[in-house]
Amino acid sequence: MLALFLVLSTIALVIWQPRGLSPAAAACLGAVAALLTGTVHPADLLTVWHATWNATLTLVGLILLSLVLDAAGFFRWAALHVARIGGGRGVRLFVLLIVFSAVIAALFANDGAVLILTPLTLELAAALGYSRAATLAVALGVGFVVDAASVPLTVSNLVNIVTADAFHLGFVPYARLMVPVDVVVVLTCLLVLLLMYRRVIPKRYRLETLDRPASAIRSQGVFRLAWVLLPLLLLGYLLADPLHLPLSALVGAAALALVLTAARSQHLSSRALLRAAPWNVVVFSLAMYTVVYGLQNAGLTARYGELLARWSAHGDLVAVLLSGVGVAALSAGLNNLPALLFGLLGIQESGLSGHLQQAVVYGAVVGADIGPKLTPIGSLATLLWLHVLAGRGLQVSWGEYFRAGVRLTPPVLLAALLSLWVMLRLVG
Repeated sequence: MLALFLVLSTIALVIWQPRGLSPAAAACLGAVAALLTGTVHPADLLTVWHATWNATLTLVGLILLSLVLDAAGFFRWAALHVARIGGGRGVRLFVLLIVFSAVIAALFANDGAVLILTPLTLELAAALGYSRAATLAVALGVGFVVDAASVPLTVSNLVNIVTADAFHLGFVPYARLMVPVDVVVVLTCLLVLLLMYRRVIPKRYRLETLDRPASAIRSQGVFRLAWVLLPLLLLGYLLADPLHLPLSALVGAAALALVLTAARSQHLSSRALLRAAPWNVVVFSLAMYTVVYGLQNAGLTARYGELLARWSAHGDLVAVLLSGVGVAALSAGLNNLPALLFGLLGIQESGLSGHLQQAVVYGAVVGADIGPKLTPIGSLATLLWLHVLAGRGLQVSWGEYFRAGVRLTPPVLLAALLSLWVMLRLVG
């Protein structure tokens, strides 16, 4: 009960942030309390570091890379091209923005995508003269899809990287299974979003109100390097397993190359970019895992593992749905990182192996990526999204968000888990 109390108290501090307490500081307070009360032992810290260092450093590298590209105008340039491809048709632009956001989230991780795409979406809606309802529809669509569609690659979400490290999931096998699932997720998101917001999206918009894409570029050096570096980085992902290279090393090298190029630009400040990097994500991840690790020492994760093992005996479909819905529910109520960590520790103690272990592991990933969208507290990306919207003058109440989340999340989650089950049957 003490271990559970510490986890819930820490999550409450992370969500509510009393007196401006940062999520990293809140997690550190929880970790210190866990050590002082003995629910976590000092020797466990090495286990925690081993489980999370690659995931957290990879995420920091991806967000830093995204910030450099954003400062150079890369994403603004791409968004303006997307708007021109829309051809003045509102629904077509909405669809293109959702697909564009899904691609950016897949390549640059959901947290980086939400920080960059949310301001771009609001600026684009303002330039096109959208009403509050239309602006909110576009912003919510983008905000939802950057989390929900972060399943295709191991680098697309922090929880994906943590899971891949914990169960030694290779980049290529993971992508072969999850890219088709992500396609189903994006299509389902589009279907539900259009049913919800088709009437408020303007039928037409004026292309002449948009800036030229070329005007968005602030550093030609960074812009040109990006077109060379990003394909090389993708190739590096494919070769990382055969060469036994951690993803954090590849992403870090790419981010360093862009930072050094930005340092030579007169329009960008490499020091400011480095200061803006989310170094606190490393602290948050390590501290949060430390707090949740107390649940394993208390035997709660073992009980969850027994539940998984007992019900998974009924087949792959039950295993996928039980794991996915369970982690999704915990993510919506608690936050997806601690929910996934709890789920992974339980799976490791379940005794499952082979195809059943694969089913519950991938089901947990889908649940942790999509489930948190049900509530505004489900993921840090959603909290960041709400913060960015409020800073731009678009206030979204938690009730307003929940009404949208409860209509969007269940059908998308169900479609994702069923498509995952189909892919497990096909790919093995």
